[in-house]
Amino acid sequence: MLDIKLIREKPEFVKERLSLRDESLPAMIDEVLALDKERRAIIKEIEDLKAERNKLSKQIGILFKEGKKEEAEKIKEIVSAKKEKIEKLEKELKDTEKRFKDTMLKIPNIPAPDVPVGKDETENVEIRKWGKPRKFDFEPFPHWEIGEKLGILDFTRGAKLSGSRFTVMYKEAARLERALINFMLDLHTKQHGYTEVWTPVLVKPEILIGTGQLPKFEEDLYKVCDEDLYLIPTAEVTLTNLHADEILQEEELPKYYTAYTPCFRREAGAHGRDVRGILRQHQFDKVELVKIVKPEESYKELEKLVKEAEKVLQLLELPYRVVELCTGDLGFSAAKTYDIEVWIPSQNCYREISSCSNTEDFQARRAKIRYKDKTGKNRLVHTLNGSGLAVGRTLIAIMENYQKPDGTFEIPEVLKKYM
Repeated sequence: MLDIKLIREKPEFVKERLSLRDESLPAMIDEVLALDKERRAIIKEIEDLKAERNKLSKQIGILFKEGKKEEAEKIKEIVSAKKEKIEKLEKELKDTEKRFKDTMLKIPNIPAPDVPVGKDETENVEIRKWGKPRKFDFEPFPHWEIGEKLGILDFTRGAKLSGSRFTVMYKEAARLERALINFMLDLHTKQHGYTEVWTPVLVKPEILIGTGQLPKFEEDLYKVCDEDLYLIPTAEVTLTNLHADEILQEEELPKYYTAYTPCFRREAGAHGRDVRGILRQHQFDKVELVKIVKPEESYKELEKLVKEAEKVLQLLELPYRVVELCTGDLGFSAAKTYDIEVWIPSQNCYREISSCSNTEDFQARRAKIRYKDKTGKNRLVHTLNGSGLAVGRTLIAIMENYQKPDGTFEIPEVLKKYM
């Protein structure tokens, strides 16, 4: 959530930066400023009325003691009228506060100053490439054909069990999925200094509000019937909110957390996209990386985070590239994002396998995550997140990049001990 003080003090700056995301957003700033003005005016009126009521209430007792019953009764009527007016205004305030908060929660983060300006993903900027895509002496098979031929990916039974965009894995695919999870967790905990965490995959709505999935992306979430719980779309949600509504000590920072979880997304806006295979599923596995850091260190930590995610692909010897997202392609909570895209031979292009973002204090303000600095002042932390990596997409990349003419595929050297 943005700082209302920043919006009040620099409305044109905020509108200009948000317009780089979407030209409709400045109107939301005007709306929130109008609601803020209305809210503050009601608060002042309530405070003034309460002060008048209290002053008059003191007079009533004095007048009764002095035997001026008639005057006291008149003042009692005035006090009663002010009480009714206060109650009416408090109801108005509650409604205005709700509209104000709802609008604030729908406004995305401001892009960082150095984020490239662009309208959509076609204007993202390539930063670097690693590895060279393999040149095949045969037409490379897509992963779904490899998986079906080997009997390790079963889309028919996945659909029978759960519907479209669900898959059953057997034998080597199931083992490879598990091997990748263990390999990624071992790398991040033993070499990159992360603490492994196991978290629930069902969370309360306020937890999703904290990281920005609610209210904006409710249609992409799975909600439990008859309970106020949602399935998480990513472990970013639970890892970031571990310290929701807490005040940490400065010496506790930075905090690095990693977790493997299944993730659940309705993919409401993905109709007709990537319908074959396991690239875009309603349920998928992911190893997530989250950092909670001091503000002055967050951009250094972002660069480090990207390199930590890249290391997975380097060890697996999978070609990839890093792109910086432009303003029009930034995620809702992100101030700056790098995507890591792995090479997919059957599509002859790079596809996203990790998205690494600095949300600055956007999530921390929503989730109330603070730390006490050396002066004793409470400050908001900065939060970062990234996939380290999406496990199913890594499996796809291995199957396709390591495939052989007979439809089988090799296992990367680094994974063999996990198999």
